[in-house]
Amino acid sequence: MQVFEPFETFDEIDDIVQKLADPDVSTRRVAVIDLADTADPAAVAHLKRALGDEAREVRLQAAIALGEFDGPETAEALAIGLVDADRAVAEAAADSLAELKDPDGADPILPMVEHDSAFVRGAALRALKELRREESLKPALACLADADPGVRAQAVGVVGYLKSERTLPALMAMLKDEDASVRRTVAGALGFTSSEIVAEALAQSLKDADWQVREVAAETLAKVKLTAAVPMLVAALEDDYWQVRQKAIRSLGKLGAWTAVGAIVPALDHDISNLRKEAAAALGEIASPEALGPLEAHLDDPDPDVRKNIRWAIGQIRSL
Repeated sequence: MQVFEPFETFDEIDDIVQKLADPDVSTRRVAVIDLADTADPAAVAHLKRALGDEAREVRLQAAIALGEFDGPETAEALAIGLVDADRAVAEAAADSLAELKDPDGADPILPMVEHDSAFVRGAALRALKELRREESLKPALACLADADPGVRAQAVGVVGYLKSERTLPALMAMLKDEDASVRRTVAGALGFTSSEIVAEALAQSLKDADWQVREVAAETLAKVKLTAAVPMLVAALEDDYWQVRQKAIRSLGKLGAWTAVGAIVPALDHDISNLRKEAAAALGEIASPEALGPLEAHLDDPDPDVRKNIRWAIGQIRSL
């Protein structure tokens, strides 16, 4: 009987590194993969060197492989990959940078926020968001005025993740940005504080020309956790897009909005099953006896997921 080892064994790093100098591109690429598989932090320096390989395939694999590591040395290596002439390599480096978790990895990334390339600036901000370093706040605030909308959106993400009350005026001002993707990002970033001022700003976003901005604003209003948001969300139930109405219903449920039951009930008859399902769930969360009759009248809904939510909602109300 053949016996298999429970774990695959790898060559020593020194043996793998020698293959990085092999004239065959495929051999060098496989060496990069093997270095990543060792999970040894010592491999990072060699992967950094592979980012300078003449072959695109090797550089691309090195940028991907570095996503398996963390820390300042990894961030420093990936910062080199960000400026690679090949866009696929640069994008792989950006994706790997976004996987970093060690806050100390921010130090090599921070200077990239001022790079001439909008792609590099945006990728640096994207990575800094997850690292949540206070030092990234000032450059991110400066990037709110960047000429590139992608950079502005990433800057909003950094500012929002740091959750500083003093940045609220700057963030709310971005709700008027000319680019819809930026406005959507801002609407999602404002949920870290329970503030009537924020609720009022989001209420204005419920009238935004872009329906996706309205959708995100409706969802974020639940996170603000203010009953003052209820009338705004009820008004959003008349939106032309069902996706906006769905988020508004979900938020009303999370807010336990008793006064909104009458406005939610008609959604139980909507043609779109997702909206009916959300309405049933929200009515269950609110658990108002007023909703019991309408819910029971829809126990034969043709969609099994809707019926399941209706039964749950009825149980919630009857358990009071």
